[in-house]
Parts: sequence; C-alpha cells; structure tokens
Amino acid sequence: MSSDSSRLLGDQRPGYGTLQRDAEKSRMEVTGYQTKTWRVALCHACSVLTAGLLLVLFHWKPSLEVQAKCKPCALGQADWVIIRDRFGQCFTTRVRTEALGEGSLEHHPGARLEDRRTSIAIGVADEEESRDTIRLHEKEEKNILRYYLFEGMRYIWMERRQAYCKVSVLDEGWTCADLHLSQAGLDQQDHTTRRKIYGPNLIEVPVKSYARLLVEEVLNPFYIFQVFSIVLWVCDAYYYYAACIFLISTISLGLSLYETRKQSATLQNMAKMSVGVRVHRPSGEEMVVSSAELVPGDCISLPADGMLVPCDAALLTGECMVNESMLTGESVPVMKTPLPAGSQAAGTVYSPEEHRRHTLFCGTQVIQAKSYVGREVLAVVTRTGFCTAKGDLISSILYPKPVSFKFYKDAVKFVLFLAVLAFIGTLYSILILVKNQVPVGQIIIRALDLVTVIVPPALPAAMTVGTIYAQNRLKKQGIFCISPPRINLCGKIRLVCFDKTGTLTEEGLDVWGVVPLENNHFMPIVHEPRCLPAGPLLYSLAACHTVSLLRAQPIGDPVDLKMVESTGWRLEMMEEEEGELPAFQQFGTKVLAVMKPPPEEEQPRDRKHQSPVGILRRFPFSSSLQRMSVLVKLPGEASAHVYVKGAPEMVASLCRKETVPVDFSQMLRYYTTDGFRVLGLAYKALSTVTTFEEALQLPRDSVESSLTFLGFLVMKNVLKPESAPVIHLLRNANIRPVMVTGDNMLTAVNVAKSCRMVEPKERVIFVNASPPSHDKPAALKFILAEHSQGEEQPEGLQQRDGCFLRPQPCHFALNGKSFAVVCEHFADLLPKILIRATVFARMSPDQKTQLVCSLQELSYCVGMCGDGANDCGALKAADVGISLSEAEASVASPFTSRVANIECVPTVIREGRCSLVTSFGVFKYMALYSLVQFVSVLLLYTINTNLSDFQFLFFDLIITTTVAVLMGRTGPAQELGVERPQGALISVLVLGSLLLQTALLITVQVLSYFITVSQSWYVPLNSTVTAPQNLPNYENTVLFCVTGFQYLILAVAMSKGYPFREPLYTNVLFLVVLILLFGLMIWLTLYPLGFPKSLLKLQGIDDLNFKLLLLGIAALNFFAAFVLETALDHGLLSCLRKLRRRKVSKKLFKRLEKELSQQQPSWPPLNEPLFATPKMSIAVR
Repeated sequence: MSSDSSRLLGDQRPGYGTLQRDAEKSRMEVTGYQTKTWRVALCHACSVLTAGLLLVLFHWKPSLEVQAKCKPCALGQADWVIIRDRFGQCFTTRVRTEALGEGSLEHHPGARLEDRRTSIAIGVADEEESRDTIRLHEKEEKNILRYYLFEGMRYIWMERRQAYCKVSVLDEGWTCADLHLSQAGLDQQDHTTRRKIYGPNLIEVPVKSYARLLVEEVLNPFYIFQVFSIVLWVCDAYYYYAACIFLISTISLGLSLYETRKQSATLQNMAKMSVGVRVHRPSGEEMVVSSAELVPGDCISLPADGMLVPCDAALLTGECMVNESMLTGESVPVMKTPLPAGSQAAGTVYSPEEHRRHTLFCGTQVIQAKSYVGREVLAVVTRTGFCTAKGDLISSILYPKPVSFKFYKDAVKFVLFLAVLAFIGTLYSILILVKNQVPVGQIIIRALDLVTVIVPPALPAAMTVGTIYAQNRLKKQGIFCISPPRINLCGKIRLVCFDKTGTLTEEGLDVWGVVPLENNHFMPIVHEPRCLPAGPLLYSLAACHTVSLLRAQPIGDPVDLKMVESTGWRLEMMEEEEGELPAFQQFGTKVLAVMKPPPEEEQPRDRKHQSPVGILRRFPFSSSLQRMSVLVKLPGEASAHVYVKGAPEMVASLCRKETVPVDFSQMLRYYTTDGFRVLGLAYKALSTVTTFEEALQLPRDSVESSLTFLGFLVMKNVLKPESAPVIHLLRNANIRPVMVTGDNMLTAVNVAKSCRMVEPKERVIFVNASPPSHDKPAALKFILAEHSQGEEQPEGLQQRDGCFLRPQPCHFALNGKSFAVVCEHFADLLPKILIRATVFARMSPDQKTQLVCSLQELSYCVGMCGDGANDCGALKAADVGISLSEAEASVASPFTSRVANIECVPTVIREGRCSLVTSFGVFKYMALYSLVQFVSVLLLYTINTNLSDFQFLFFDLIITTTVAVLMGRTGPAQELGVERPQGALISVLVLGSLLLQTALLITVQVLSYFITVSQSWYVPLNSTVTAPQNLPNYENTVLFCVTGFQYLILAVAMSKGYPFREPLYTNVLFLVVLILLFGLMIWLTLYPLGFPKSLLKLQGIDDLNFKLLLLGIAALNFFAAFVLETALDHGLLSCLRKLRRRKVSKKLFKRLEKELSQQQPSWPPLNEPLFATPKMSIAVR
C-alpha cells in the first residue's frame, strides 16, 4: 500500500481519510465521528415521542443514527466511523481501543536484538525509509491501539499516515531473508503484543440468534407493511382473510429464518478451525498452542503425516505435498518447496501470489511433510484470520459484491408507481365515501384499505419463484449455485471467456514423443522415450519433475506423471530413519529422491540402463517464470547437473546461443500449429555443487542460466468432444466465445480452430505489441497469420476490395505481454482490439482478471468458465463465473459444475433466460392482479359496497397465489436463440402491455356493471348501509364472476413460452390447476350451490341467458387479452420502431462494432507499426 493512497481529502472535513483496499482497486471512504451525550439524549427523547418510529428508521439507515448522535471529527479521535465502500454502500462500525502495555513489537520478524524498540513501533513501508516506525503517543496515549472491525477485517490506526490501514499492511515489505531469520520464533512478550494488534487467528462467521433474526426480518419494510395491512383488515372486520395472511406470513418468515440460519451455520462450520500447533520460541523450547493463538511471525513445525493448515505460512525448510482443492477445486496435490534463501533472498520482497509454490494457504490440507537436513519441517506464519486465503474466500461468500441488475431497480420504481396510483384511488374513494355520508372512521379505514389492495403483499416472494425453480433444475443437472440472484444475470450474457486446459481440452496430456538434437540439428521425433540412449535427454525426462510418493502411489502434476510414465523410470523417496546410508554411498551425499531405471526385462533389448539418478533440489514450476528445474547427481560423478523444462521460448532464452538450433522457431511452429503442447528441455553441469547442503544454498537464477539446449518434449492435448458443438451453439446464438489461456499462442490458435471459435474461412491476425525501449516508443503491429484465410485469395486483394466485398470476419490473437503493453501504452485502441480479439495466450492469472474487467467496461455481460485453479480472480470478477470442479460450492465462483465440460454454459444461459422471462411474467401478473382488484373495489365503493371477506380470500389465496407460484415452473426452451430477453421492466414493451391490458380490464368490468343495471329483474342495493351489511347484491356478484375470470385470463396471457421457455402445456401442474380453476369459476357463475354461495355471499341470479352472457364477456376478454400480448410481442413494436428513427445503442461495444464496420479503409492496418505517443501513456497512468 503506497503511502499516498491514504492521503486526507481536503482540510475542510477533518474526518475524511480515504483508504485503499488491496486487490480490488477499491476506495473506501472512512469518516470519523465522536459521540455527544446531549445528542444521544435528544435521540432517545425523539424515539419515545415517535413511538419507536425513529428507531426503525435508524435500523434501516444506521449511518443516520451515527450522524444524529455524533459530530464529525478527525479520524484519530473518532469513536464511530462511517465507511462508504466502492459500491457506494454505507456501513457503520465502532472504534475499539486496546492498551498495549509496555510490550514492544519489532517492525519485522527477523529484527536483531539490538534493533528492538522499547516503544511500540508498527512497521510501514514508506518511500523515504524502507522500514519506518510509527510511535503511538507514549505520554498521553499510554500505548493505545485504536482499531475497528469491518467485514471481519481489522483496520488499525496509524499515526504517521493519519489513516486506518488493514492490519495485514504491517506484514508487507518483508523480504524472504527476513522470513528465514524468524526461524527462532517470537518470545512471549512479542507474541502477546502482536496477539493484541492482530487479534485471534479465527475466521468468525456471525450466526445470529433466532430472536435477533426475527427482529431484523420483521423490521424489513415489506413485513412492516404486512403488519399494517393485517391490523387494518381486522379493523374492517375481514377476520378470516387477516388470519390466513397472518398464518402464511408466519410460515414463510419461519422458513426464511431457518434457511438463513442454516446457511450461516454451514458457513461457520466450514470456516471454524482450531487445531493444536507446535510453535518455536527463541529459548529453543517448543510449545503446543491452539491455532487461534497464532500471530504473523510465529514459527510453526509441521508433522510428517500432515495437518490442516490454520493460517497462511511461508515454508522455510523441507517439502510438503498439499491438497488445495478446498480453495481452488484443483484435485491434483501441489508440491511446496522452501522459500528461496541465501544471497538473492535479501532483496526479494515476499508476496503470497508471487511465491505461491512456497506458501501454505489457510484451509488447505498438508498430505505429507518431509524434512531433509535432519530437522523438522518449519514454516513462518505470514497472515492470520480474515487476511488469509481462506478468510478471503469466506469473506467473498459473506459479503458478495452487490448484483446490480436493472430489473430489480425497476421493480422498486414500479411499486412506487403503483403507490402513486393507490394515492389517486384513495383521494377518489374519500370523495365518494363523503358523498355517500359514511362515518369518518369508516372513511379512513376504507381509504387505507385501497393501499393494501394495490401494493400486492406477495410481490417479493413471487419475484424470486422463477429463480428458485431454475436453481433446483440446475442442481439436478449437477450445477450448483451459491448466489441465486445471478441466475437472472445469466440471461443477459453476451460473451463467455473459456480457459483452455481442462476446460476446452482434456485435463491430462499424453506424451506424443521427444525431438532430440544431434550436432545441433533436430532429429526425427522419437515416440517411445524409453528407447532413448542414456544421457542428458533421458535423465531430464526421468528427473525434471515434482512428482512425489504418497502411500507408494506417485502424485503430482498430470504432465509430470505422464512424462515419467513414458520413460518407465520409478521414483523412490528417501525415508529419514532407514535408507540414508545407501544414498550416501551411491551418490556421496544425501538426496531428496532417487529415480531408478526400469527393471531389465522391461527395457528395450539394445538399451540397458543401470545407474539411478539422485535428486538434490527442486525449483517448482512458476507461472511467472514459465519453467521448473531440478539439481541432480549421478552415482560416481563429483559434480551435479541441473535440468530445466518449461515454455520453449523461455528455455531457449536461458540457453547459450550456440546450443540452440537455427531452425528452432520453425520446428516449434510445426508442432504448435498442429495443436501439440511443446515443452523445451535443457541442462548444464554445475561443478561448484557436490553436496546436498551446497545445493540448498544455490540461488535459482544462477542455476537457470547459460544452459545447453536438449530438445522438445511434445505432448498431445485432446479437445473434449463437447467443446466444438457448444462453441458452435454459442456463436449461432450470437454469444461471443473468447479463449484465455496460459499456453503457447500457436497451440491456442489451433485449439480455437478445432473447437470452431475460429471457422476455417475466417482470418486470424496476431497483435504484437512491444514495450518502449530507451530510444524507441512502444510499438504495435497487426500481422496476418499465414494459411488462415481461404488459400485462393492473396491478402492484398482482401484489403483492397474492402469497399466492395465485406471482408471475412477476422479474429485477433494476442499474448499476455502484448496485452500488458496495449493496456499501458495504447489505451485508446484497447476497446477496438477487445471487440475483435478471440484468443489470449500466455496470460497470467492477474491478466485474466484484468481482461474480464476491461470487457465489462465495454458494457458486455461477461461469463467466465474455468477449472477454478488459476482462474479464481477472473471467475469472481465476471458477471457469471462457472467453475468446473468437484466441490459443491467452489469458493471461486457463483456457479460450480460437477460435469467437467462446457455443456454447462448453454444450460446456465438457457436457465437464466427462462428465469428472467418468468420473473417478468410473474411481475406483470402480480401488477395486473392488483390493478384488477383495485378497479373492482373502486367500482363497488362508488355504489357504497365492497367484496366480502371470503371473496378476497378466494381471489388472493385460491386463485392468485397458486397461479403465481406454479407459473414459474415452466422449464427453459431447448434451443438457444439469437434473441435475448428484455432486461428492463420500465420499457415500452412492458409498460405498453400493462396499460393496454388495464384499459381492457376496466372496459370489461364497467361494461358488465352497466349490462347488469339494465336488466329487467335488477334490484338496486341498499346504499344506506355499507358492506358487509348490504351483501349479497347483484353488482357484487357480477363483478365477482367477471374479475375471477380476469385473474385466470391474465395468468394464461402472461405465461408466454416461445422463444425462451417451453410452451405452457409442458407445465402440467399449472395446466391442471388452471383448468380446475376455470371449471370452478364457470360453476360459481352458472350454478352456485348452497354452501359456497352463502360463504362467498353471492346473490342468486335466475336468468340463465344473462349468466351465459357473462361467460361470453369472459371469453371475449380472454381472446382480446391474448391478441394484445401476441400483437405486442410480434408486430406492434417493430412498427413503432420503424416510425421512430434508430437510436444509438446504450451498449458501448455495439457502438464500437458499428464504427469498425463502417471505417474506411478497413481497420486494422496490416503490417504497419503504430507507435505510442507519450500523451497516450500519460492519460492512462
């Protein structure tokens, strides 16, 4: 965290300090407040006067409470803070203080004794001094630590910076050498002081009590409205109705509390971890302490049979095999090696990401730990609590980024619009009731009753129904979702990024062969590596890996396992107790492991390998270095050898020029273009190293330099059979597939072609960007890949005829280095490149995340599908992340698919579209249902009557609730079309539909009322009294019959199938219920019998022709409503659009696409270098 990121914003508000949170470039604004007693007293008085309403308001907006009870002050003196996060949400939290006593805290773990301060010093990286100490006011403060907790994280007050910083800032800037120095451990006093500063090493998930949850739920605006409605109905003598709604609300409330509590309890169990850990103290003794007591700087010892890691720690000695599936979903165990020591460690700043192969992450399982130099396996604690990898995971589940979706915002606006309608209706009813000389008490109750009619209480529940059904359907197909609101977002996906290895292609690779060298020329490929002669090439295949044995089974990276298997050599690990001597005699030193040649009978006739190979040290594979290496010793030889394998370009750059064949690039292109995965192999002799201990001291960069090139290892990466059809399906549905991989560019392009991301006739253009050197600015060049467009047409022609014939669509391909240069120096071209780019190769995990965010800035709704290991960041950043892993809830993403292929992507998109359309349908239905009831109640008020208790109950429970719940059961359509569902509720289509349907409803109700009044047998009701005294009457009965049909008609009209859902008849349960309800309404209209008739207070009508006329009106209404919806869907809108001129799209990528398609001459200019102007790069910085 650089010091300028916490500067104070202006002097006029002393309370502002702005903090930078690490990974997400998020700004948190923190404002300090100090409590004033007189303000608190005033607030209490007001709460009493307003009968607790003020308390409810404070519960809804806690920041108001802090602003009311406190006054702004400087952050250093604050006892409350208001935090505004990057999404603009406000939170409040109390500042706590803790006396640190006389303890001292060295500013980094390896501080020498003479450096120890008597005062408290908290280390901070700063520009002037690399380690700077901040002394808290000793005199007046008596070493007091001020901190607050926010989302589980501790933020401590730093005097020097005048800001609150995350407690993990104290550990930044440690070098690898510092960490090695902390092997001695912390003494008791340091430990106690740090324990106060860092807090306990726990990831605490708050599980609220039922009472607390109940209060919070009941104070939700929706439930307060429910309570208000129930009280009102009781006053209005609607006892049964009130009792039923009360019962239903109580049950739904209970279920929701149970679910919420169950989820937090599950999460709490997942996060809870307390194990006994052996800790070293400087005196040399070992103590077993609870993992909750650990603090950064503690040195812990790992048992040989493994343990659950309770914190993030850096491995100092020995090797560990770790299962990280809990964090990444990656089932292959990972080998961890000690943190670099010796000369190069002093200058290297430790970072968990950069040194992830030396870091044990919290929540992962060490399967086995091996020590080599006769001591235990030691690690130093670097992070605890919520600052750890697991803490980060739990925190992202507890506090997910809010799903901002237009649909939800529009729904709120819409309810407000209904409330305005209710207000108008209330005014009308008051006028009518006054005119009818109704007592004042009655008027108030009646007027308020209208509000409860028009704002449907079941709306929030009904809205989530579609999502819940979709979630259950996905679960049946092995796709788990931890964030249901995101299902609706899936319906809007425009672009999906795919990882390559393990996602589009099979996880494992098969060895295709080895390309050896002879006299510096490539030889033909050898398909059976076990036929190779004894020598560096064979030894590099047998020994250059991080395979380890677990219960006599080899485990490790699939590539390594396949490579070792192809040679037939076997691994033997050295056990501490026995087997040390033979190793010493054979190799003259101790070794980590021995590779033994296959038994003689398994070897080819002409080859007899006898001598084993001893492994002294391993430098594990690292994404940033793109290579791994091992130090090896052969029996009877004095010096050791180093073997390196990795990305061919990287390995060749580390070799001596004269050992790399001239046709290196051609040969590499020959294999990668065919989609093979190629690794380079190299070696050199190290005369300086003769023993195990010397090997441990060697820095990595001195080992991996001036090597001798040995040849290629060629591996075949098979495309999963489902990949090509799915990609083709997505392209047909106008959803853009993009490949993001860490693999070689040509291999990636080949896979893109074989899975049809790039069709045979389409051109591929490589985007090459080079960073600025001392004399030249950054350059960018577009190069057409050979043989990619139809052979018959030379490229010049294509370019020239751009005006006449539309050039074939082209796909850009670029690698991580070029992507970084474009982002930094060609920011203005980045959007154009992203619009066309399909293949991103050699991308680091951070760049994958950056790419997803850049695509979102072009207003794409981005999906990301990966295997969860190194794609965690990108999966979280995407709007919809789907990880293919075994875990039920991968911490990496909102969706997890058990089936490890990309067929889950179209499934999730179809479900998302279906769920979105369902939410729209249910929303429109609920809105229209309240409008129907609103209109009928207003009509009845006009003649001084109303619906009876059981009529309300019949409509709301028997008809509407069953219909709204079952409406969402319809499944998604089988095919994925080009169209996307609407995302906005407030649009011409939805509002048009609602207005026209409402007009139709009013017409039908008013018409049937006038027809009734004109009948010869009609007797007017007694208007001197109100309902329920003047029930039953003719007006009420007719409106009851007509509106009953209207509710059902709307249900049918609003459950449209095509094109996103299956047709209505596939939802059998819904269909049966509709038929039954229609039957019931026809029966109630034609022949109401004794009991239902008296219960619903219906007036008997003897004129059969009139009753048939009512059915006729209902049938007409049905037909009209249906025609309206269909016309709106198909014809009317397009006519309107033609009349209106085409408006510019709100989506940035659509505007860019249009611009690019119209640009003359066609863009990009091929083979012409573009140079960055200084202005461009400044604008970005």
